[in-house]
Amino acid sequence: MIEIKTPAQLAAMRAAGLVVARALGNVAAAARAGISTAELDEIAEQTIRDAGAVPSFKGYHGFPASICASVNEQIVHGIPARTQVLADGDLISVDCGAILDDWHGDSAVTLYVGSVTDAEQALSDATRAAMEAGIKAVAPGARLTDISHAIETSVHTSERAHGRAYGIVREYGGHGIGSSMHMDPFLPNYGKPGKGPRLRTGMAIAIEPMLTLGTEETVELEDGWTVVTADGSRAAHWEHTVAVTDDGPWVLTAPE
Repeated sequence: MIEIKTPAQLAAMRAAGLVVARALGNVAAAARAGISTAELDEIAEQTIRDAGAVPSFKGYHGFPASICASVNEQIVHGIPARTQVLADGDLISVDCGAILDDWHGDSAVTLYVGSVTDAEQALSDATRAAMEAGIKAVAPGARLTDISHAIETSVHTSERAHGRAYGIVREYGGHGIGSSMHMDPFLPNYGKPGKGPRLRTGMAIAIEPMLTLGTEETVELEDGWTVVTADGSRAAHWEHTVAVTDDGPWVLTAPE
């Protein structure tokens, strides 16, 4: 079952998305060498609660924090910690969700701490470009994997431009979202077009490519959450919640 939202419900999701955008904006402004990921988590949670919303992630299947803070070789689901102190040259992906009036928003950004290498900046740029390509493929009547194909095609375009290969993480991908954070359908970040359910006005999908500087293979750490690259290469993650409308894609988590 894929949830179809009314225009009023999509507007409510936009309100939740704006809370997420503000939380990520405040985290981005604070991310610097010497700050811990636990402190970034506190900033995000305070922003969410000040808006009258609730963090989607905190308590979700036992997750202990309001953001996922994934540093360097961590791809997704990194647990914020006092002992995880950011240093110059770190790459950190921050994933954040909020519930407002029972509707969810979900978004992720990759941030630089101080100076990163050209390859790491290009990695983040390629990941963001892939997300944006996926967003452009959202239209009533399109098939779900049209989004997947657009993401993969964008990655290959970046590979040619950057003169290197990227690992497209296959075990994790996008998802439906609305009255729950994770809903059908699952959205792969690769594949042939023209497959899967047709997109209908009122659907909402979280589009979230994850790329690495090396392998696509992943390992889950003993904490049961943190996912890292199998070869220790660095990773990037970008995400927006997007609604299908008759007027084109509506990015519900875009900043004001």
